[in-house]
This record gives sequence, C-alpha cells and structure tokens, in this order.
Amino acid sequence: MKIAIINGPNLNLLGTREPEIYGSQTFEQYLEQLKNRFEGIELSYFQSNMEGELINELQRTGFSFDGIILNPGGYTHTSVAIGDAIAAIKAPVIEVHISNIHAREDFRKISHVSARCRGTIAGLGLKGYELALRYFTANGAT
Repeated sequence: MKIAIINGPNLNLLGTREPEIYGSQTFEQYLEQLKNRFEGIELSYFQSNMEGELINELQRTGFSFDGIILNPGGYTHTSVAIGDAIAAIKAPVIEVHISNIHAREDFRKISHVSARCRGTIAGLGLKGYELALRYFTANGAT
C-alpha cells in the first residue's frame, strides 16, 4: 500500500512554530515514528508553502497512490483550487489538522477542502496522521 502525506504552508516549522498549539516535535521526527509503526506501508512525504506545488503533488500521487493524507494548512480556508484538485483525482484523501480549526478564529471554520475529502481529523495533534493511516489500512484505502 502506498500512502502520500502532503503538508501545506508553515508545517515545515513544526517543532518551533507555536509549540503550545503544534507541539515541539518536527514532522520529520514524527514521520520516522510512523514509518516504524507502519512498516508494511510505503509512505511518501511532501511539504510546500506554495499552493501550486501542493496541487501538482496531489495530481502526481492522486492516480498512483492508494490514499493521501493532506494537511493543507491555511489553504484550507482559501483554496478552491486545492479542493478542485482533490475532486479530480482517484485516490481517497483524508484531511488532517493538528489543531482544532473549529475552536480557533472564525475564518478557520470555512473549508474549501473538507467536502472533497473522505473525512477530516482535526484537533488531535500529530496523532491525526496515525489515525488517518489506520483508516487506510483498515479499509484498504478505498
């Protein structure tokens, strides 16, 4: 099984960015833990601060991977184009947010991505990525 993890803007700063919200672990450190925990899954990781690069990666992996875990970061609330890219690909997408976006500023309660995804996990910290992987392994990424 091949699963892509795609992270959007500012997630390259995990470990140093607002640790009271996002924790003190880098995503690369967490990714190593995921790879050890899910040895039978081929995990691909991509992060970009640029909307077009995220769309390109969705299109690149969306027809050859079994599933995608996407944290679009701030683009969740602004990018119709990312939502359209999700609708255009075959791989199921699970949206993950480290913080509870619904308990934050009002503008974060709007999503142009969620309706295009199989499901959304928000507010459970980095654990949300593991839960998304568990969903894919239990459901065959269909």
